[in-house]
Amino acid sequence: MAKAGGGAGGKAKATARAPAGTKVPARRRARRVRAEAASRGLTPAQVAAEPPAAIDALVASVLGDGGRVLGTYKDPLGGHWQVLAALPLDRVAPTPYQRDLSDAHVKRLTDVIDRLDRFLDPVIAVRNDDGRYWTPNGNHRRAAMEALGARSLVALVVPDAEIAYRILALNTEKAHNLKEKASEVIRMARALATLSDAPESDYALQFEEPALLTLGLCYEQRGRFAGSAYNSVLRRVDAFMDRPLAGALVERGRRAEQLLEIDDAVGAAVAALKERGLTSPYLKSFVIARVNPIHFSKAEHPDYEETLARMLAAARRFDASRVRPDQVAASGGPPDE
Repeated sequence: MAKAGGGAGGKAKATARAPAGTKVPARRRARRVRAEAASRGLTPAQVAAEPPAAIDALVASVLGDGGRVLGTYKDPLGGHWQVLAALPLDRVAPTPYQRDLSDAHVKRLTDVIDRLDRFLDPVIAVRNDDGRYWTPNGNHRRAAMEALGARSLVALVVPDAEIAYRILALNTEKAHNLKEKASEVIRMARALATLSDAPESDYALQFEEPALLTLGLCYEQRGRFAGSAYNSVLRRVDAFMDRPLAGALVERGRRAEQLLEIDDAVGAAVAALKERGLTSPYLKSFVIARVNPIHFSKAEHPDYEETLARMLAAARRFDASRVRPDQVAASGGPPDE
């Protein structure tokens, strides 16, 4: 039986009952039901079970690579096998899709680890066929240990190769900004496209948001692209595609060119505003908000092509002479990148 107030019909009824002029609050996302205590996962005895042959083989590989196994166990929640190992530092490298290192963050980690004289947070690693280990989570810690001249580090070696593509979900070391996320996603997409003809939509967990693929291509062409200003539009109109990933990347390339064309028109509008003496760190965001055709739209899924075409047309006809200084001063949003 449908819950009262659920769906479009329920919302319409709620609006009808509200007094005239009353703003009906948006429905809140349903809260996750708290799990019953001790209702999921493994017992301590099950976590420490005897490993299967596949894990014994991984243990032998670690030993052959010059590492030492500190223990094997099952993940206490999902029951997946993992190997806790000390690995030679020179055999551990970041996945080739990852964001660039933050020098400031590496320096902070280096100072902290050096002061504590302890490495307390193992990295996650996946072994390659060549005896090297990719870490999708822990590259800054790896770099800090390298800077300190360490010979080895401790890692959770995971036998599932697909973990190397779960960078965004795994990374808790340093929050990604939008550019870092988008850059990692487009690199992963290119690599995965060579391995499988599965549709783009199958990789929703790895890619997190469809707009990141298009933005990643834009950032590759313009390092200072104002992706955060466009993301509010893209997140409403974009969706993962059901076509094979290689073909989807071709379409993503077309969409990136489309977005860069809009960005050129927005740049011209910003230049016109500056010629009038208007200055603000939010000029580009101000223009993008003005030319956003769905800013006040209540449509749940506006059409992608129509939205971008209207946005380009609005940017090209933007009239800087009609903008007042107080309108710019009152605007906010992400500063121009």
